[in-house]
Amino acid sequence: MPSEHETVGAYALGILDDAEATAFEAHLAGCEWCAQQLDELAGMEPMLAALADLPGSGSTPAIGESLSAKPSPRLVEKLVDEVAEKRAQKRRRGFYMIAAAAALIIAGPLAAVAVGGGSDGGGQVAASPAQSTFRTMSDKKSATDASTHVSATVAMARKDWGTQAVLELKNVKGPLKCSLVLVAKNGQRVTMSSWSVPDWGYGMPDAKTEAAKKPLYIGGAAAFQPNEIDHFEVVTFEGKKLVQVDA
Repeated sequence: MPSEHETVGAYALGILDDAEATAFEAHLAGCEWCAQQLDELAGMEPMLAALADLPGSGSTPAIGESLSAKPSPRLVEKLVDEVAEKRAQKRRRGFYMIAAAAALIIAGPLAAVAVGGGSDGGGQVAASPAQSTFRTMSDKKSATDASTHVSATVAMARKDWGTQAVLELKNVKGPLKCSLVLVAKNGQRVTMSSWSVPDWGYGMPDAKTEAAKKPLYIGGAAAFQPNEIDHFEVVTFEGKKLVQVDA
């Protein structure tokens, strides 16, 4: 059984069972090192999930090098091994669930696919690490589109490698597939993350279930520094802009 220090990546992915998550959270309350590691991993769980699912170890370095925002190679290797082992344990115990899937978009930005519970809208979609990180980030920009009525807040944090972002999305109904796109001041567009919107939607104030009333929180990353960003767009896969948030 690995020590609590070695379960940061598995906790960020949400693949610990209730007992393991409770034990780690008790450890986290008094461990600054784990808290710092969890903060750095917020919004990167889909990338780690994708790396953990790769067939064979030979592919990991190439994909790691293609990402526009990534941790150090040693950290990636450690976390991938950890996640793969945790998933193997859960398969053997019979209750393993896939926490996230990922895809690489042109120029290597981080793409996340949000997954929820059942079709009745009762699933908890927002990842707790992303929501917690959103609450701690002081640089937030918000907007509501007058036509679609979709509301979005983008929280940003400057990193040595670029910008970490967490999106809070409200008043959007599905079914849709959407992306968070960064538009730089030089005109370049970078997809930071992507997800599916279920029928019941996110952040719907008149929804019948509490889960559907809650916003979506999803992380992303890009190589641009905050002062190089012009605005963010939430767009559907068909190209429809749901809301624009100026940086």
